[in-house]
Amino acid sequence: MSAGPGGGLLVVGDVVTDVVARHRGPLAAGTDTPAAIRTLPGGAGANVACWAAHAGCADVRFLGRVGADAAAWHERHLTACGVRPLLTVDAEAATGTVICLVDAGAAAERTFLTDSGASLRLAPGDWSDALLDGVARLHLSGYLLFSETGRALVAVAVESARARGVPVSLDPASAGFLAGLGAGRFLALSAGVDVLLPSRDEACLLTGLPDAADAAAELSRRIPLVVAKRGGAGAVVARSGAVCARVPAVPATPRDTTGAGDAFTGAFLAALLTGARPRQAAQAGCRAGALAVERIGGRPPVAADGRDREGRAGARAAERIDGRPSGAG
Repeated sequence: MSAGPGGGLLVVGDVVTDVVARHRGPLAAGTDTPAAIRTLPGGAGANVACWAAHAGCADVRFLGRVGADAAAWHERHLTACGVRPLLTVDAEAATGTVICLVDAGAAAERTFLTDSGASLRLAPGDWSDALLDGVARLHLSGYLLFSETGRALVAVAVESARARGVPVSLDPASAGFLAGLGAGRFLALSAGVDVLLPSRDEACLLTGLPDAADAAAELSRRIPLVVAKRGGAGAVVARSGAVCARVPAVPATPRDTTGAGDAFTGAFLAALLTGARPRQAAQAGCRAGALAVERIGGRPPVAADGRDREGRAGARAAERIDGRPSGAG
């Protein structure tokens, strides 16, 4: 089940620009709602890669597609996080953008407005079997399954991984898009996956069961290892039709829950690659999730080297409050 110590992690999926708007209380329709707004690097797949590197995985690679408008910016941020960027620059589509509306109340829950942009055009032509050289695990972002070209890429990548004996994990990524695709079709497209990491809502949606633990157990009848992420309730590990571990969440004071599930997934996979058992890996995932919700945006903190200073300076320059520079009051 685990890939065993050694070898790299290849993540394939979405990289987008997140515009995070933190507001307190309900949105005021038809007029202004005060908010603190920042522009940050994001994307579920790219976030997973960054959190895996943050958790200690020494060889993390990310395959994605961006527009020319932000290619250099995203490459810098991935590199600063310790990820080797393998980005195709799309000549026709702009980089995807996600508006993240975060209620700055106690739960810091968020709502996404998603324009996947160039990420939707990631296709089999972007794949090469050589991408798996030295790779011990392939991880796929579920966003790939929400476009025809992405689904075709998943089929090619999974076939290539299976031919080399490389295990494959998948994070459904979006309950909203998953509902549009349909549970049956999603599960059919997941053939060949050995680890599934759904959120509570995604696990319930995939099975029709109201309880995430029951749903994880049910999913593990068809996928060898299922880890359901339950936010503040921790995580459930299931295999062979039964729950085998319940891991409590790490206490945290949420500021922004964007990317918390990605943080869990990245740390979980990094731990698996060191030979950790699924329970231990889930504990690492919960620690990363707690760190993630206390930060703004979906990425981990970065070591204070020159590249990081450059990235933080870019974030400060992009920070806005009510559309004005933050220093303008």
